[in-house]
Amino acid sequence: MGFLHLPGLGKAHFHEYGTGQKPLLAFHGYGMTGKQFHVLEKSILPKYHIYGFDHFFHGGSKLDGWTDKQIRAGMPKNMVHSYMQEWFKIYGEQRFSVMGYSIGANLALILLEEYAHLVDDVILMAPDGLSVYKGFHFLLHNPLGKFMFRIVTRSKWLAPFVLKCAKKAGLIDDSLYQIAYNEIDTEQKRLDTYYTLNLIRLLKPNAEKVASRINQYKINCTLIFGKDDQLFPKSAAMPFIGMLDNAEVHELELGHWLVIKALDEYLVR
Repeated sequence: MGFLHLPGLGKAHFHEYGTGQKPLLAFHGYGMTGKQFHVLEKSILPKYHIYGFDHFFHGGSKLDGWTDKQIRAGMPKNMVHSYMQEWFKIYGEQRFSVMGYSIGANLALILLEEYAHLVDDVILMAPDGLSVYKGFHFLLHNPLGKFMFRIVTRSKWLAPFVLKCAKKAGLIDDSLYQIAYNEIDTEQKRLDTYYTLNLIRLLKPNAEKVASRINQYKINCTLIFGKDDQLFPKSAAMPFIGMLDNAEVHELELGHWLVIKALDEYLVR
C-alpha cells in the first residue's frame, strides 16, 4: 500500500494486491475501501496487479485543508487526472487498465477519457456515470434537494425515517436500504456520506466521449450489472452500450451488491 500526494487535493491512499503483472487502477463503491476487490481472487487477481484507491472520507485517504464550502462546491473534474500524473511519477508512464464499481466507475471513466491511448482494459460493475441517476441529481444539484440533503444528514432520526419512506414507496429495495442504513447510523457516518457525495458531484464522465475512445483504441470493455439493481441497472446504460462496437456485457441474478464471491465464480466460468 502507499499514497499519492495529489496537488491541491490531498493524500490518496491505495492498496496493492493481485498476482498478475498488468497494472490496474481500481475504484470502489460507497462505504468500502480500495480492498473491496480482494474477493475476486480467482478471476481478476491472477491477471492484474491492483492499485485499489480509497475514496476521500473512506479508508486512509485525506483531503488537505478543504473547507466545508469547498467540499460542498465539489471537486473539479480535471483534478482526477492528477491520479495518473502522480502514479506515473512513481511507476513510470506505461499502459494500464481501470476498474470501477458503483460511484467508483466515475473516476475510472474520467481517467479513460484522458488516457485512453494507454488503457488496455476497462471493467465496470453496476457503474455510475453512464446515465443520470435522478435521485442523486436532485440531492446534489437541485436547490431544494441540496437543502434537504444537508438537513437530513445532520439529523439523528430524520435520515432513517427518510430511508424507511423510500423503501416503503419502492424507490429502493431491501438490499439498498440495508447498505444505506449501515452508512447513516452514526453522526460521523452521516457527515461522511454528505461530504463524499458532494465532493464527487462534478465528477461525471462524458459517455459519448468515453465510448468514442473505447472504439478508437479498441479497448477491451467489460460491463457487469445486477438484474435486480434499482440504482444503476443495465437498462439505464443501454444508450452507452449501444455506442460501443464490441463490449462484453453481463447481467447476473443479483442486486446492486455485486462485488461478492458469486461474481468471482461467475467470471471464472
